Amino acid sequence: MMDTLDDRVQENIRLLCAEGDALAERRDYEGALAKYETAWVLLPEPRTKWEAATWILAAIGDTQFRKRDYQGAVETLQDAMHSPKAIGNPFLHLRLGESLFEIGQRQQAMDELARAYMGAGREIFDNEDPKYFEALKRVLKPPPGQTSL
Repeated sequence: MMDTLDDRVQENIRLLCAEGDALAERRDYEGALAKYETAWVLLPEPRTKWEAATWILAAIGDTQFRKRDYQGAVETLQDAMHSPKAIGNPFLHLRLGESLFEIGQRQQAMDELARAYMGAGREIFDNEDPKYFEALKRVLKPPPGQTSL
């Protein structure tokens, strides 16, 4: 049986993350990070055993990516991969791949972007800078029966 967080802790984390999301939408990335980090410290140790760790770290990594702290995003998103249901999460693979791309780790970036593509299809790239999908198209073969990704 999987451990569950105390309801009060879960609700506080949910509220802090919602506040962080609202701040990130307004491009107040420092404010958003402060909310997410407050939520993070509410998780009991070991933090990465909780499913909430996955989405808190995803939010932190996404915000770091948006503020162009690509190295920080790589570190956070790699940590997220040790949390429940992270491996195989297309969004996490996308953001990690984009962040790796930006710090020049192109082979690892292509591996992560391929995982995002395989998990969610072409659509996951629709709102992203086209350079990531263009790079992926140069290294990933189209599925059988198709001429392009």
